[in-house]
Amino acid sequence: MFTLISLPYSVDALEPVISARTLEFHHGKHLQGYVDNLNKLIAGTEFENMSLEEIVAKAPAGPIFNNAGQILNHNLYFTQFRPAVATVPAVPEPVEGPLLNQIATQWGTLAAFQKEFETKGATLFGSGWVWLQADANGELSIAHYSGADNPVAHGLKPILTFDVWEHAYYLDYQNRRPAHLAALWDIVEWKVLEERYIGK
Repeated sequence: MFTLISLPYSVDALEPVISARTLEFHHGKHLQGYVDNLNKLIAGTEFENMSLEEIVAKAPAGPIFNNAGQILNHNLYFTQFRPAVATVPAVPEPVEGPLLNQIATQWGTLAAFQKEFETKGATLFGSGWVWLQADANGELSIAHYSGADNPVAHGLKPILTFDVWEHAYYLDYQNRRPAHLAALWDIVEWKVLEERYIGK
């Protein structure tokens, strides 16, 4: 049985980028709903004792995949942030590590990567997620997937994700999705992303 992931920070820690009100709804209502739904759907099935990753990789399109995918996506999303403290730089100094080095190799600059990532998220039609993903060789790519889809379903490693479902930002940004995406960099915890990239 799956349970709601605990946030690694207080509910108001991400303000003003993500308000406490948004986080309460997003984590406490939307994600809790996916957890409750999945537990009901997998009871007595072959998926009952699988991990989220296994369910996403093996379940056919439909309710089980959708709910498992949304839980996995949200777990990765909520655990990649750190409190919005003005005195802490958004990118660690010095900028180093396998992930940031690979970004520099493929995009030239972090700013160029961020611009492409934001554009990919802003141009996804409808609801979904924008991802930084890695293949088995460490090669990075940016992709957006609709609904609950994610890199795991495509045999890739998820590194970073921004949620572009409206419930992730509408209370704070209304229809200004690009502004929401641009603001999220201020709370990204790059140490977590580096650990995901090297497989810790």
